[in-house]
This record gives sequence, C-alpha cells and structure tokens, in this order.
Amino acid sequence: MDYNTLASAEAVAKTAEALKAHGFTPTIVADGKEALETIKKLVPQGASVMNGSSRTLEEMGFVDYLKAGQHGWNNLHEAILAETDPAKQKELRRKALLSDYYLGSVHALSETGEMVIASNTGSQLPHIVYSSPNVVFVVGTQKIVPTLEEGQKRLREHVLPLEDANMMNKYKVHTQLNKEFLFHAENVAFTGRTVHVLLVNEKLGF
Repeated sequence: MDYNTLASAEAVAKTAEALKAHGFTPTIVADGKEALETIKKLVPQGASVMNGSSRTLEEMGFVDYLKAGQHGWNNLHEAILAETDPAKQKELRRKALLSDYYLGSVHALSETGEMVIASNTGSQLPHIVYSSPNVVFVVGTQKIVPTLEEGQKRLREHVLPLEDANMMNKYKVHTQLNKEFLFHAENVAFTGRTVHVLLVNEKLGF
C-alpha cells in the first residue's frame, strides 16, 4: 500500500462518517491553510493551549503562528521551553496536562474511524486520552487506511523509519516505539470532551 497517496473523496467521506459514529467531530478541509484558519476559529481568546511535537503542525504553519504570539492564547508549550529550572519546568509540564486545548496529529486513521498514535516518551498521551477537554488533530488524508490493523502496519513500516531518520538528523539519537495508543472512540456522554479531527486534503507530516 502506498502510504503517501491522499485518500479518495469517497474514503474521506466514509472516514468522516465513521469518526462521527465514534464520538469524534470531523471536519474536511482543503489544505493546511484552511486547517489553520479552522483552528483559529475553534480556539477562543484566552484559552490555554498545549501542542505536541508534530511535523504536521510545522508544515501547515501552526507552529510559526503559535510562536508569533498574535493569537491571544496562553501558550503553555512556550512557557515550558522558556523555564530553565528543571524542577519548575517539571511542574509546568504537570500543570499543562490540564490545558484547555491540545493540538497534534495521528500516525494513522482507519476508515472505521479509529486512530493510531505512538510515542517515545508518552508526554502527549495524557492530553489525548483524557486530561484536555478539547483535542484537535490535524490529519493529512494520506494517513487514512482501510483498517486499524493496516494503520498499525503504516506506523511500523512507514512512519517509524521516517521519524527515526528525522530524530537522527535533528538530535543524533534514534527514536523508539515505546508507547502506542489506539483511539477507538470518545464517550462524550461521560467525558464531555470534544475531539476534533481536521481531515486535510493535502499531504502533511509522515
């Protein structure tokens, strides 16, 4: 299977319907620019925002927009990086788990409405699993696959080698597939959370 090819319109529509049935809130957008404009509308002024390391967020312009500081949000990631005291930085990371919004991406999304998310350290997983009341995933439709099993295969055979090369290029260390989360559904009636999935008809990220 070619993991770099954008999904067909039929596959995107099928995936969006499956996401709705699983308690997620999908939105189909044309490209990264439209995705960024959608995020600007979703996240209100004064909201606390945390984001994970993401090639998708970098490529679609979100990271640059966040760093520019004209958004009116409380950028928790920036505060963490600016803190030089390890103990204080650890405390900021703990508090950031309660961010109003968490933004990131996924490594694969099945047409059955399920997502595959992997991590080396697991730092982003608490936000995604429960602690942030609003989650926004930006997903290039090349990440859509027919089944959850194919999504896990995409992670191992396609994403992992690319991310390992990326880590070696940036930091001279290898990545590790230490933690993997399979996001089957969100029980909105119990959690009250909103998990937005922006399906972008543009190749973004790995």
